Amino acid sequence: MSQDEDFKNRVILVVDDEERMARFIRLNLEHDGFRVVEAHRGLEAIHQLRDAMPDVVILDVMMPDLDGFEVLKMIREISNVPVIMLTAKGEEDDRVRGLELGADDYVTKPFSPRELVSRVRAVLRRTEASGFGSKEVYEIDDRLKIDFGRREVWVDGKLVKLRPTEYRLLYHLVQNAGWVMTYDQLLSKVWGYEYRDEPHYVRLYINYLRQKLEKDPANPKYILTERGVGYRFVDFSREASKKSSD
Repeated sequence: MSQDEDFKNRVILVVDDEERMARFIRLNLEHDGFRVVEAHRGLEAIHQLRDAMPDVVILDVMMPDLDGFEVLKMIREISNVPVIMLTAKGEEDDRVRGLELGADDYVTKPFSPRELVSRVRAVLRRTEASGFGSKEVYEIDDRLKIDFGRREVWVDGKLVKLRPTEYRLLYHLVQNAGWVMTYDQLLSKVWGYEYRDEPHYVRLYINYLRQKLEKDPANPKYILTERGVGYRFVDFSREASKKSSD
């Protein structure tokens, strides 16, 4: 059985105050084997989140009582469920704000049913792969320690909270320390092959990681830019051996 077949019967919470739009999304997701619950107001969405325990939330930005950003903040206080934001075409500020608040992806209106289903599957695949299985602990230097088994990152002795996407990105960078990872490689591994034409995702989340990990994000020590190509995590094993030989 393929992984996408395993996704059948997964529960998707659709939050949109336009009932026709919610019904359109529901019919197309159900056609692909998903189970769908609807909410048409922000507070109703929070109740459904607790009752239905969805695997993915599709959340419209524009709603009357609580907008999508307010609902997203409330979701993130109680759950790490993947959230896909629905934004108006051309509203880049909305997309960036949603990602900053912890959304996993966004889809711009109007969208095709195939695109939406593809994004839902991609988010589910990323969630399924988020365990990684690595039990290694990396002490990069006296500032930074990463425990992939416990999913913990420590900076200057303090636990730093990473979003799931930030964690996946850091995982792949560290696993390939010393090697340049191209935009395409990072997009494919962290977001899925559907995102090969979305390099801004990588730049945005690299910036998030630097803000949390680097002492001076403007002059990074750990996550280095290879201009026009991608990013490279410092080869900490080589740096350690250099120090021991000095």
